[in-house]
Amino acid sequence: MIYASIQYKNREQLCCIDVVGERVFLLADFFKEEPVDKTATVSMISFINIYKDEWTDNIAYFFGSQPELAIPLSEVNLSAPIPTPARNIVCLGKNYEAHAQELKGHIFSDKPPLHPIYFTKPDHTVIGTEELILPHKAITKKLDYEVELALIIGKEGIDIPKEEAEDYIFGYTIANDISARDLQQDHTQWYKGKSLITHCPMGPWIVHKSILPLPLSLEIKSYVNGELRQHGNISDLIFDIPTIISDLSRGYPLRPGDIILTGTPAGVGMGFDPPKFLKSGDEIVCQIQGIGTLINQVG
Repeated sequence: MIYASIQYKNREQLCCIDVVGERVFLLADFFKEEPVDKTATVSMISFINIYKDEWTDNIAYFFGSQPELAIPLSEVNLSAPIPTPARNIVCLGKNYEAHAQELKGHIFSDKPPLHPIYFTKPDHTVIGTEELILPHKAITKKLDYEVELALIIGKEGIDIPKEEAEDYIFGYTIANDISARDLQQDHTQWYKGKSLITHCPMGPWIVHKSILPLPLSLEIKSYVNGELRQHGNISDLIFDIPTIISDLSRGYPLRPGDIILTGTPAGVGMGFDPPKFLKSGDEIVCQIQGIGTLINQVG
């Protein structure tokens, strides 16, 4: 199943999406017949918190047998899948070897890390597909893009073994880790340069893990104004998904709705000579095979 947060009839609602048929089905219709607390279904995080494995098939059957409940995708506005994360988004730096190499002389060592490099982005960075990225021209002149696979955690866990990691995943979406490189360099650590408002576009929806079982081998790309900038494969991650979940969860409890960005492949603006930083009016298209397309423009 594919799940999304949408704006429809002037309020945020949850839905599942038939991408092929470009149809939307409101989950509120499904929950009319489910014995659950309806207040727990008003946001994606609350939905993930109460999610039952059998719903994966039950929801598909329910709407498959009632096509009259469909709404054209064109009639809704997609929000970020989790518009307001409950906690900071956890991100991995330099998790593709070629990306580590292209940052030589810019940000720390060019050598692949021996352990995952973690940093976070706050909730106010999140926007959805088609929303504007604010350039913050008064404080940064080096705005950069980074297409990334984002993991959505499905249940609480701590000290998770690698072989059990998939059990803790709810699904996957696309993120663009917008980075103010001059702030990133000036402050020597990454938090400020990664944390400006609107600097984490995410979407367009969440693809449930049942559609994309591990191990993942998916093409990942970004384009700026139609020019292919990044092209890699999720299988090239230095620290793969089970390793990330297992390592991060050591002494660190993961919770339903937590978001983890897994790193970006080579081709970021800083890696070119001369650099190709973003400017107002630029359109960034991020794609991951099997998930979809995230589109944003710099304001």
